[in-house]
Amino acid sequence: MQLRTKALDCLYVNWALPRESAPALPAPLRYEVHEWRGSEYVFASALLFHLSGLRLDSLPFVRLSYPQMNCRVYVFDGEGVPSVLFRRMVVPGWVVPMSRWLGRQPASSGHFEYPRPSDEPRSDHWRWSIQQQQQRLELAGKLASPQVGVGPQLGSWQVALDYFRQRPRGYVVWKRQLRPLRTSRVSLEVWPLAVEVASAGLIAECFSEVDPAVWLTPHSAWLCPEIPFRFELAELRALRMPRGRVAATESC
Repeated sequence: MQLRTKALDCLYVNWALPRESAPALPAPLRYEVHEWRGSEYVFASALLFHLSGLRLDSLPFVRLSYPQMNCRVYVFDGEGVPSVLFRRMVVPGWVVPMSRWLGRQPASSGHFEYPRPSDEPRSDHWRWSIQQQQQRLELAGKLASPQVGVGPQLGSWQVALDYFRQRPRGYVVWKRQLRPLRTSRVSLEVWPLAVEVASAGLIAECFSEVDPAVWLTPHSAWLCPEIPFRFELAELRALRMPRGRVAATESC
């Protein structure tokens, strides 16, 4: 079973986290660790986007569209393949039952205020806001030259883009099990952005040991106006996890 969709106006915001404060991972995942100024760092990202035309290949005329945010960390899986572990997925409330039943993903509900930069490319800035219970994520972004802020230098701008985007495997924790999710996608265009973080409590809640000040200084950011996706759900296979290692991920 395959799902197809497009992510429109997909904002990537990336942060470098001190390795010692990063949350424990479920086996067999392990962090990609980077040396910088004598210390070890790992990366986390928030992706904010509009899903457009989500549909099953078997039901092409039934299509759904809605905003979403996911928070992820960058890891190697048990086969050494660069992957991501989703720590939080936030969708509108009416989407939560579908995400849990069909996608077997631990989605939670939130309220979204998203701009559409591709519809107003001449604007001098855009603002994103997500509210979930008492926590918020508030960002402001504007077009800028490619730049890297605090954290490890991954190479050229294109190398940095590829590092975060070229990951064919994702993982979620669902009912105390680690589930793989394979995707295929092609990015057609990238707009480098300068992003200011006004509030990051929604993300900081998932990383309780990380100094909250870290979230005020992103490593890098950009926007992809359109990214086609294909999700393969038929091959989802649960992997058993040690009981004590699940709570930190599942709680997000």
